[in-house]
Amino acid sequence: MKPAPFDYLRPTDLAEASAALADGNAKPVSGGQSLGPMLNLRLARPSLLVDVAKLPEARRVEEQADGILYGAAITHAEFEDGAVPDPTPGFLARIAHGIAYRAVRNRGTIGGSLAHADPAADWPTTLAALGAVVHLAGPAGRRTLPVEDFILGAFETALAGGEIITGVFVPRASSSARFGYRKSCRKVGEFAEAMCAVLSDPARGVHRLVIGATEARQLVNQDASQLIQHPDIADEVLREAGLAGDPATFRLRRAVIRQAIAALETEGLPA
Repeated sequence: MKPAPFDYLRPTDLAEASAALADGNAKPVSGGQSLGPMLNLRLARPSLLVDVAKLPEARRVEEQADGILYGAAITHAEFEDGAVPDPTPGFLARIAHGIAYRAVRNRGTIGGSLAHADPAADWPTTLAALGAVVHLAGPAGRRTLPVEDFILGAFETALAGGEIITGVFVPRASSSARFGYRKSCRKVGEFAEAMCAVLSDPARGVHRLVIGATEARQLVNQDASQLIQHPDIADEVLREAGLAGDPATFRLRRAVIRQAIAALETEGLPA
């Protein structure tokens, strides 16, 4: 199939982009790796595509004392290749390497992944585990939201009319921080049926675990120290969160939780 007819705009600044997106039938596009197929299948039929990929603010990388602010149009491949600095001991490159295929990583962007909010995508779950914050700009001004508050559910975000993601701030992890990430896919490159990301950074007092690929928003455990020490209580955690319905999916979720925690002691170590 082919997309329904639409107009195309490449704005030169945020104000122009925001004004164009105030029209409820306009859609922002950056890498287009998620929106493109939806257009072709006519699951999305915007009257206007607003290309934000070349906006200067969307391409910036700003190092700060406590982390790094990445423009929303930084690609997965740029993280994978180390083309941008990493405030963690190599965690972002490892995450990016596991996203889909190289062709997708060459075009797909960190901001686009968050805006699409597919619960089975890599960035929403892993960035929530890392404590990342989404930067937004729109007609009402600028604001920030933690990733777990920005994503309201499957394919649902807190973006208001005319708002766009300008960047993502990733906190600086200590040199001794450990990170584990596991997902269950039928084959390499496909979306996950179950996933879990866990950050253990005792120097900062952070022990955060996130369960993704759920039917709604991801489950964020802000104090997962007990679960990290006792992975056998994963069953209880899933049941309390209402994620124990389907037996097959329950077993997958339990497995990725245990595997992600185990990975803290292996590849989760800093490079």
